[in-house]
Amino acid sequence: MQNLRIAPLDEEDDLYSGYNDYPSAFNTKDLEKDELFQQALKSSYGKRLGVFTSKPVSGMRFGTGTGLRETTGSSILRPVTGVQDTINRPMTAVRGAGYTSQRSSSQMFDPLNQASKMQPASLERAEESPEEKIKRLERRITELIDESCTARSRGEYRVALDKAKEASSKERNLIRMQEQSGLSDTHNLDLTFSVLFNLANQYAANDMYTESLNTYQVITKNKMFHNANRLKVNMGNIYVKLGHYPKAIKMYRMALDQVPNTHKDLRIKIMHNIAILFVKMGQFNEACSSLEYIMQEKPDFKAGFHLIVCYYALDEKEKMKQGFQMLLEVPLDIDEDKYISATDDITANLLLEVIRNDSLHELEREMKRLAERNILTAAKLIAPAIEDNFSAGYNWCVDVIKNSNYAPLAGDLEINRAVTFLKQGDLPQALETLRAFQKKESKVASTAAANLSFIHYLQGDLDQSEKCGELSKEADGYNAAAYVSLGNCSFSKGELQRAKELYTIALENDSSCIEAIYNLGLVSKQQGLFEDALEYFLKLHAIVNHHPHVLYQLGHIHELLGDTEQAVEWFLQLLGTVPTDPGVLQKIGEIYDSENDKQQAYHYHFESFRHFPSNFVVLDWLGAYFVSLHVAEKAVAYYERAALMQPNEPKWRLLIGSCYRRSGNYQQALHIYKEIHKDFPENIECLKFLVRMCSDLGLKEAADYALELKKAEKTKELRERIGSSRSGSRRSSGRSSRGGASPSVDSPIPPTRGGSGEQGSLPPTRDSITNQRLIKISLAETTGDVFNQQFRNIDASYSDPLGPLERPRTAAGSRKNADQYDEFGNEEIGDDLLPE
Repeated sequence: MQNLRIAPLDEEDDLYSGYNDYPSAFNTKDLEKDELFQQALKSSYGKRLGVFTSKPVSGMRFGTGTGLRETTGSSILRPVTGVQDTINRPMTAVRGAGYTSQRSSSQMFDPLNQASKMQPASLERAEESPEEKIKRLERRITELIDESCTARSRGEYRVALDKAKEASSKERNLIRMQEQSGLSDTHNLDLTFSVLFNLANQYAANDMYTESLNTYQVITKNKMFHNANRLKVNMGNIYVKLGHYPKAIKMYRMALDQVPNTHKDLRIKIMHNIAILFVKMGQFNEACSSLEYIMQEKPDFKAGFHLIVCYYALDEKEKMKQGFQMLLEVPLDIDEDKYISATDDITANLLLEVIRNDSLHELEREMKRLAERNILTAAKLIAPAIEDNFSAGYNWCVDVIKNSNYAPLAGDLEINRAVTFLKQGDLPQALETLRAFQKKESKVASTAAANLSFIHYLQGDLDQSEKCGELSKEADGYNAAAYVSLGNCSFSKGELQRAKELYTIALENDSSCIEAIYNLGLVSKQQGLFEDALEYFLKLHAIVNHHPHVLYQLGHIHELLGDTEQAVEWFLQLLGTVPTDPGVLQKIGEIYDSENDKQQAYHYHFESFRHFPSNFVVLDWLGAYFVSLHVAEKAVAYYERAALMQPNEPKWRLLIGSCYRRSGNYQQALHIYKEIHKDFPENIECLKFLVRMCSDLGLKEAADYALELKKAEKTKELRERIGSSRSGSRRSSGRSSRGGASPSVDSPIPPTRGGSGEQGSLPPTRDSITNQRLIKISLAETTGDVFNQQFRNIDASYSDPLGPLERPRTAAGSRKNADQYDEFGNEEIGDDLLPE
């Protein structure tokens, strides 16, 4: 292979360029035939056997370029890379990559020498001193306590307890580590106290009172903890939750002994707790001692109210008066004038707007509401007891309040006085009290006028009620009660749209006025807007949950909408609120009856009967239910109860006779029919049964009863004709109030002939009797249970649960078929039974 000519290197040439450029003289295709190249491949690390005469030195290296040249001096043949000898180039041999032939087999491959820069973690820990370990563990314990308190503030009591337990465990490890290191003197007592105190609190939050008490005892018994005995207050609180009042009082008193006199607020709170426990135990004298001390040292509204309650329990009239005066002398320490703008400064006014609704003003308003509530409640409590009569006691309380710093509360007390008169049934006194505020222009006058409007509305005087409602609205245009009163008057007059507008205004003035929401639902229901009514009642249900009236309206509206399943669900919720209401039980039974679920219908009807056994509708349904099951003898008990309550109504006794007849006891049935005929000789239905039963049994009395039946029917037809002629004359003269086309309920048979005497004297024929019976049947189908209206008000939509062929008939026009009392059907009376 000939030597290659090396071109000179320019300054701008790349140091590594030309590696892939093969000159034409170097033919890479003949490498397989090149002996020298093949020997180099077979040799180790590129040594060519037989070429080198001596051991390679560091100055000799293999090139990767495209040319070779021979060197002089040592007969060394060095490969070149197409660069000048005078230029030093980077090493590219295997040693530059981190490999050495002297490396042992156990040494790891580390070209970047990272092992020398890294140290094992065990070495670092070994270098950590015991003091540093203790400090690190203390920081971790503190973090766990903070996490526990944060979790409890979020309501995650179980997580808070787990964190507290973990902190306690690490704290014990810390103490053990300090003892082993001989650093017991450096123990942090505050950290131990924090761990135990937090653990006891978390036990109490999770209702683990025994564990909490044990932890508190560990703290209080340790003399190293300063002021630890004050934690006996917490122990007393736990005993109060457990109901151990004597132990709680003992703990409170032990804590009170450890509190210095300089901490007056804490001492007063502890004594207040002791007084409350004495009240719970009925020891009012001891409670009065603690509360009197509080009122002398630092008067408080809550303590003053409790002191009045104790005096009331002891029936100490003079002390009640003294206590009430002490309560009125408690300073409120609230300056309302600072929220009133007195200048025209824009900046100051903007500042006032900001602080009017800040948290501090909210707190002050809450304190004021608490004070007023305590004063008014105390006055309501002692007013009937401090004087000989109710009025004198209220007058004394009103006079005392007027002379105190809380004079505006006197009007509220006067309103409450009128309400108390109403509760006692003294209506004149209530009216007199409320009328005394009519001439005053204030919110109290508006409230009094609204109450007057309500009283007049209950009395039925709608004009006077509306007048008082207008006065209330004029006194205070934002009084929602005034608009509700006016809306009630419009509702009663039938002006539904105006009533709806007034209720809407009341709701705009006071979004929480539940009366306006309820009345809006009623108005929408009356207008047929069931969806709107449902929306109002659902809103009201969200405000006052499980209110019986609201639940009933929700169930009834769903029933009107045809959603019986949802209606039953609402009625069942109502039944959970009032479980013994017979009306609710009956309503649910009727819904199941309309769904043909007779078993559930019977269950609820029977429960309604059990709670109120005097409901005729329920008695009627239960009797018909057993008749439909062909066990008529069980229905007798319900009909007998109804007959006892209404002895002058033959319907129930006819039903009893029909039950005996259906059960096969014809003798008893005949006896009952005879008793009915004896008491009601003109009862046509009873006579029909007597005629048929006597003819069935072959008795001679059948002809006599048939004659009486004919006379009774003739008399009845005469009366109907006379009544129809009178009604016709009234209609012709224009004085009729029922209309000429529809028949009267009291006169169920309409006039079929003129009112002449000649036609009225004609005897009734079989065709006329049949026609009358058909008329009765058709009229009963349109009116339904007309006979019930003669002795009680009944829902006209009530359907007979027994069906037309199963239920015995009790009166004319009371069933869909006129012959349901008897299994003979429409069989007519034979000519052989009629008199000649």
